[in-house]
Amino acid sequence: MEKPVVIFGAGSLGRSAMEIFNSNNVLVYGFLDDDETLQGKEIDDVAVLGTTDDESFLQIVGKDCEAFVAVDENELRKSIVETLNDSRKVMPVNAIHSSAIIAKTASLGHGNLVGAGVIVGSGASIGNHCLLHSRVVVDHEAKLGNYVQVGAGANINAGVVIGDEVFIGSGVTVVSGIKIGKGARIGAGSVVVKHVEKNAVLFGNPAMEVK
Repeated sequence: MEKPVVIFGAGSLGRSAMEIFNSNNVLVYGFLDDDETLQGKEIDDVAVLGTTDDESFLQIVGKDCEAFVAVDENELRKSIVETLNDSRKVMPVNAIHSSAIIAKTASLGHGNLVGAGVIVGSGASIGNHCLLHSRVVVDHEAKLGNYVQVGAGANINAGVVIGDEVFIGSGVTVVSGIKIGKGARIGAGSVVVKHVEKNAVLFGNPAMEVK
């Protein structure tokens, strides 16, 4: 990546994204964040330049800088992505840690965060704007939709299919061949052994739906 990056979001996820870009010797130009208490401050010597809708900085995105959206909350992340797509004709770049292992036959969309020690197996597919935190394993031919978040140390086994906007907590294991419907949430440490319905909330070993 030749251009520096502007990171949208100066919280812990933004700091993590900056570390990922630094691991690849990519310069972070600055942060944009709507939290007034962060304006004018520095995150590890990189300035919070303004808000996410600050036109003076949005104008450099796409022309002089790439963009990455480091926001946990899906609706806000979607809103920022749509603004970048519509007003700047820009698609956020991927943030892939230099220690991640991604098979040559795997495919990744745009705007994904792939943390330290992540493994993505052969034939696996990652959609757009997903968050794969440290040491996640996405095994061969597993498929993740858009805006999926997978917590640190989770194991997504072979052939698993995960719909859009699913949240999978830290240390979760999803056994091979399972399908998880859009918007489902899986609690940390759970072991998913059967298919999960859309918007369901599961927890435990084996994971059971929480009503």
